[in-house]
Amino acid sequence: MTSDTVDARRIDAALVGALLREQFPAWASLPVRPVVPGGNDHRTFRLGEHLSVRLPSAPGYVPQVTKEQAWLPVLGPLLPLPVPAVRGVGRPSALFGAPWSVYGWLPGEQAVAAPPDDPVALATELAALLVALGEAPTDGAPPPGEHSAWRGGPLAHWDDEVGDILGRLEGRERDRAAGLWRDALAAPSTVRPRWFHGDVSFHNLLVRDGRLAAVVDFGCSGVGDPACDTVLVWTRLQGAARRAYREGLALDEGTWARGRGWALWKALVMLTNTPPGQAELARHVLDELFAGV
Repeated sequence: MTSDTVDARRIDAALVGALLREQFPAWASLPVRPVVPGGNDHRTFRLGEHLSVRLPSAPGYVPQVTKEQAWLPVLGPLLPLPVPAVRGVGRPSALFGAPWSVYGWLPGEQAVAAPPDDPVALATELAALLVALGEAPTDGAPPPGEHSAWRGGPLAHWDDEVGDILGRLEGRERDRAAGLWRDALAAPSTVRPRWFHGDVSFHNLLVRDGRLAAVVDFGCSGVGDPACDTVLVWTRLQGAARRAYREGLALDEGTWARGRGWALWKALVMLTNTPPGQAELARHVLDELFAGV
């Protein structure tokens, strides 16, 4: 089996147990339980009480694994909140033809399921983490690419896709969305390339005892334009929390304009997807963008 044949349908607790017996026998007796809800790009399993196992669900996500393995040990000590700590580097084998990882378990619930007691505090603390991430050393770090879904790179990479989806909208909504996209493409970039997370969403924020406890899933991270990390303003934050996030990130207007482009791209893509809740969230994001917030 090679990474070209990685198949999410084969990834289950039995496979994880077999991989542990093959490569990490000291952990092979620990119970393995799938984490629910699971992710899209990777499958995660809890291993005992203090560990987790994470495997890529398709060949396109394999580069994210080696990136996290190489860079989370560098970035983690520089950040003000816990992030996944690599405890074991799984190698490709006949059982599973791609690299995989063992991490320390981070307690908490996804913010999408367990909203914080104080959204302003969450926004402030998250912005501080992203600022610290942006100050991390970049020598040898990965630039935007397929591994990051081109987040951190020029929005123009998605111009054809956005144009195609815009053609399915109607009337004033299409015109307003097209104007936002044009403005985002034209917004000048004056910020230096820096580390970005790439997927700042309530699915990747862990809340414990009502407070932000950890930030996970650095699979889309890299070094480039941080505009992609502004999208949370239009997806989840409101009022004072939105203002706190903006103030904490302290980005220029051009970056916020490109951020609106990333939010628009995300919303348009979600409009074409069928999972429950996607269209509703997409509509919310479009409404927020059109309101000029």
